[in-house]
Amino acid sequence: MKFIDEAKITIQSGDGGSGCVSFRREKFIPRGGPDGGDGGKGGDVILKSSSRKRTLYDFRYKRHLKAKNGAGGKGKRKAGKKGDDIVIEVPAGTVIIDSETGQTLKDFVTPGETFVAATGGRGGQGNYHFKTATRRIPRFAQPGEPGQTIQLKLELKLIADVGLIGLPNAGKSTLISKISAAKPKIGSYPFTTLVPNLGVVYTDWGEPFVVADIPGLIEGAHEGAGLGTQFLRHIERTRILVHLIDVATLEPENILSSYITVNHELEKHSQELSTREQLLVLNKMDTQGSKEKAGLFMKAIGDMEVLSISALKGTDIDTLLSRILSRLERK
Repeated sequence: MKFIDEAKITIQSGDGGSGCVSFRREKFIPRGGPDGGDGGKGGDVILKSSSRKRTLYDFRYKRHLKAKNGAGGKGKRKAGKKGDDIVIEVPAGTVIIDSETGQTLKDFVTPGETFVAATGGRGGQGNYHFKTATRRIPRFAQPGEPGQTIQLKLELKLIADVGLIGLPNAGKSTLISKISAAKPKIGSYPFTTLVPNLGVVYTDWGEPFVVADIPGLIEGAHEGAGLGTQFLRHIERTRILVHLIDVATLEPENILSSYITVNHELEKHSQELSTREQLLVLNKMDTQGSKEKAGLFMKAIGDMEVLSISALKGTDIDTLLSRILSRLERK
């Protein structure tokens, strides 16, 4: 299934049913009077977050969703049937935005939340309600109110404890495949990962946590370069960031360039992201010259904690997981 994390849909709640114009007609009751019933209320459009949904793929082709109209009233003061609601399931992590105003209407954080996005129209009153001392034979009833039509923008932001960030080929996919059951595509070329991957990490010394492998960022990503801002939003919900750096590509004369590039893109996308706690990890320590470059990097970065691992070989992975757990426990 293709990963779809953005969609635009039009929702429409049901119209209210019209009130009924009716008069009581029974034997021996020649002037029974008005007895028209009320129309039924139109159905609501309800959004519900569900753990069964992982993408917004369902809305790729189905973009107009409408609830049922209420039925008209009947004689003998019988009310019309209420229109059926329509319940639209979305993945947890979906943000509902009014397309016209840009206002955020609902942010689904956990499964099972519901939100009435459009309320059905009220049913009209039957002519029974309009009988007065001077108007004994009302030959009119109230029409039902129309439903609401709203254009919505849906944005999915993955919910994870840890976000893996870094330039393309930093080794994020390899790392998540080593520490979880996730099986992302892995290759030796840029943008191997074209969709975010989620993995659950289990250890013997702490609670399980969820890791998101975010596709590689490059310079200018916040303006659309590379994979652009398509997946930057998925970092927003993470509690901490693990910044993976390919030590093999570091240039001694500009040792912090990759670190600076990624953080610049985070800052341009969101000021809050630029202050998110990061754990710096130098990867591919199994490559030639890695120790010398790692030493230069640590000297240039100053007092920040830096871990050194080899995701491919599995070297010092337990140390990394232990550091991640300790930071999550402080949150």
